[in-house]
Amino acid sequence: MENKFRVILAIKKLSIADVFEGTGIAKTTLYGLYHEKTKNPDTSTILKVCNYLNITPNEFFGIDNNEKEA
Repeated sequence: MENKFRVILAIKKLSIADVFEGTGIAKTTLYGLYHEKTKNPDTSTILKVCNYLNITPNEFFGIDNNEKEA
């Protein structure tokens, strides 16, 4: 599933190992999110990652609430 995990980590200068240590989420799960291989990520996983990174799920998935609909 498309997400901004890779970009957010780069901006915050964090690694997958940092997120693993801060959340306890398996590295294989984090790599799946990083490389956008995970089709349906678990909600609790996304919320843990977002909480650790201090972002919203919308930011994680690159959803802009301010975009105008055509």
